[in-house]
Amino acid sequence: MSGGQEQAAGGTGEPPVADSAQGAPLGDVYDWFRRGEQLLAEGHPAAAEQLLARAAAAEPASRSIREALARAQFDVGSYRAAMESFQVVAQADPSDDYAQFGWGIAAARLGDFETSVEHLALAVAMQPQVAHYQAALRQSRATLAARAGAFGPLLPGAPGYLPPQPSGPDGVAGSAGYGSTRQSTDSDDGEDQA
Repeated sequence: MSGGQEQAAGGTGEPPVADSAQGAPLGDVYDWFRRGEQLLAEGHPAAAEQLLARAAAAEPASRSIREALARAQFDVGSYRAAMESFQVVAQADPSDDYAQFGWGIAAARLGDFETSVEHLALAVAMQPQVAHYQAALRQSRATLAARAGAFGPLLPGAPGYLPPQPSGPDGVAGSAGYGSTRQSTDSDDGEDQA
C-alpha cells in the first residue's frame, strides 16, 4: 500500500476506508459513523464530512450522524450546510442544547446575528452553566447592538466607518450640488421640486 493510501486507511493495521473497486466505504453505516467521528477527532474534517455525508444519506433520521456531519461541515467552513444540519437535529429534538448552539454559531458565521441570538439564547437557557454558550451569545448580542448603533457612532478608522457627506446649501448631507438626485427648479413658490 502506498503512503497516501495507508494514511487514508488510518495508519498501519487498520482496514482501508474505501473499496477502490466500487468507490464506497467498507463496512456498514455504523462503521462509517464511527470512522467519521474518529477522523473528526483527529483533525480531518474534510475526510470526516465525506464519510458522514454518506452515513447521513443512508440513515437520514439519525440525529447522532447528522450532528457529527454538522460539526465536520462547520470545521471545513461549510457554514450554510452546517447550519442546515444543526437545524435538522434541533427541529427533531428542540431540547438538544448542542444543536441549538451549533445552529446559532453557524448562523453567526453567515452574518445572520438575529437567528444566532435566538438559538444561542435557547442553548444558554437549557445549559446556563456552559461558558462557551454564554460567550457566543454575548458576542452575537454585542454585534447586533453595535450594528444598531448602541455604542455610538463609529470612529474614523473603525471597520465599516463611512465619512460624513458634505452638507449642501440647505444643510442636508448629500443635497443638490453634491451628487444628489434632487434638482432645483425655479417655480412660483420658490420651493425645490423633486
